[in-house]
Amino acid sequence: MSTVAERAAPATPPAPPVAAPPNGRRRRVLALITLGLVVLGILWAAYWFLVLSRRESTDDAYVNGNKVVISARQAGTVIAVLADDTQRVRAGQVLVRLDPTDSEVALARAASNLAETVRRVRQQRETAEQYDSLASSRRIELARAREDLAGREPLIAAHAIAPEDVRHAREAVALAEAGLAQAQRQARAAHALIDGIDLRDNPAVLEAKAEYRDAWIAHSRNAVLAPVSGYVAERGVQLGQRVQAGEALMTVVPLETLWVDANFKEVQLRNLRIGQPATVRSDLYGGAILFHGHVSGMSAGTGAAFALLPPQNASGNWIKVVQRVPVRIDLEEADLARAPLRVGLSTTVTIDTSDRRGPVLAPHEASRPVGVTDVYATDLAAANAEADRIIARNLLGGAS
Repeated sequence: MSTVAERAAPATPPAPPVAAPPNGRRRRVLALITLGLVVLGILWAAYWFLVLSRRESTDDAYVNGNKVVISARQAGTVIAVLADDTQRVRAGQVLVRLDPTDSEVALARAASNLAETVRRVRQQRETAEQYDSLASSRRIELARAREDLAGREPLIAAHAIAPEDVRHAREAVALAEAGLAQAQRQARAAHALIDGIDLRDNPAVLEAKAEYRDAWIAHSRNAVLAPVSGYVAERGVQLGQRVQAGEALMTVVPLETLWVDANFKEVQLRNLRIGQPATVRSDLYGGAILFHGHVSGMSAGTGAAFALLPPQNASGNWIKVVQRVPVRIDLEEADLARAPLRVGLSTTVTIDTSDRRGPVLAPHEASRPVGVTDVYATDLAAANAEADRIIARNLLGGAS
């Protein structure tokens, strides 16, 4: 019975939990975390102030370079194309040849004209000497006529001769004087073309020689040369094509001299200076290869200002847009030789603005040429030598 009663009795409720005392360890952990965050914030602020605030970066940057357009210097028909896209060419290499038939005919015609001019000048010299002889003959005739008149005039007073004889003698003197004057004028006119100069320096000969040189130069221009060394791109010329002077045939890009045009926002320009070092990261190589360079200049206007259709901001629905200014970064040639780039590749540019003592704009005028080539310098010595041979052959030992 007692057991049953004990089972029927209600159970004793448990005692309420006793509140735990404050945990000092948890406070220390939270304090350490807070301290760590404060330290990280201080370090980040120091890093931003000492490093990031002295750098300007943009990923709106692209590789640029000289795209040398190859064009024909005279009209002609293409008979040979000697370079194709992606191929490397050297300065002075023949890229395209034009049909030389027309220029050969023109050169032969100029040579014939030069020879004819030399012979014509020789003829002028002989004509001048002929008029000199004629003037001498007229002078002798005049002297003879005067002597005859002088001998007849005393006889008319003695009625030894008829008056008509004296009149005829006087007329003979007048005719001789007129003939001498005419011969002298003819001689002076002939000598005006040849006096005082050597036959080779005669203006007519020099003009014909210049025409021969022009024809010789035109003949040499049937070969279209590469003005610089680089890689061929945008070849559009084809065999048999009739090209005009100045028509673009292909493009040569020298990949050894490239730069980067970095388009910085206008708010990033205040600390940029010419000469500041720059680091360039290309999407082609990623972070494996970094290119080094420096700021060489800034554009005179924003990209929008030089656009084909510049924006018209004086309108009612105007919306302000942050403008960008192209900044030129010259790359080191050693980096380009180690890792070649291509025109148009995307890059990320970071400029170190710690040193802000440099100028914002170029302080001096351009002192060195952007590009120089001597492949178009025509060897006029060869043309002059051939022209001199033509002149010598047509002198035939005549007096010069």
